[in-house]
Amino acid sequence: LADAYATGSSLMPQKKNPDSLELLRGKSGRVIGDLVGLLVTLKGLPSTYNKDLQEDKEAIFDALDTLGLALPVMAGVIRTLIVHPERMRAALTDEMLATELADYLVQKGVPFREAHTRVGQVVRRALARGCPLRELPLQEYQAVCAHFEADVIGWLDCERAVERRNSVGGTAHAAVLQQLAAARQLLDNHVTGS
Repeated sequence: LADAYATGSSLMPQKKNPDSLELLRGKSGRVIGDLVGLLVTLKGLPSTYNKDLQEDKEAIFDALDTLGLALPVMAGVIRTLIVHPERMRAALTDEMLATELADYLVQKGVPFREAHTRVGQVVRRALARGCPLRELPLQEYQAVCAHFEADVIGWLDCERAVERRNSVGGTAHAAVLQQLAAARQLLDNHVTGS
């Protein structure tokens, strides 16, 4: 995150706080609040002009003013953002994929609530041994739940986990490309008015 969009920590000199992003997050709540206020005003109105509609100006003008300030900041954040994939990969841990293990058990017919509990037990066993989940012996997995088989370790692969989310809005490469194409089409239609 570029220094222009962050501030230094008052306590830790090495730390940068993403203040601009935190403020933008807050602004999104304000704009959503404007929308809800307007929708409540419109609720139950007959289909002609009503004096109630005088209340629409405050919400609309506030939302436009807020977005007019927020969108250029967000554009600047994105334009200047530097991504470090190698650091991101280095920060990955097996424990981040615990939900994948629950999904694994669900595919084996275990109800999700039980799968969630069992995976929590597996994670605790790995922590007690001081090892990552991928190094936990299969017998430890099976002591918690007999549905764990040797292929469970394949579910502790971040790239595979990303690709498994292949539904609309998912993280799989193909799903992301579809989302980008849909967004591009929406923008093109807006620009051309079609």
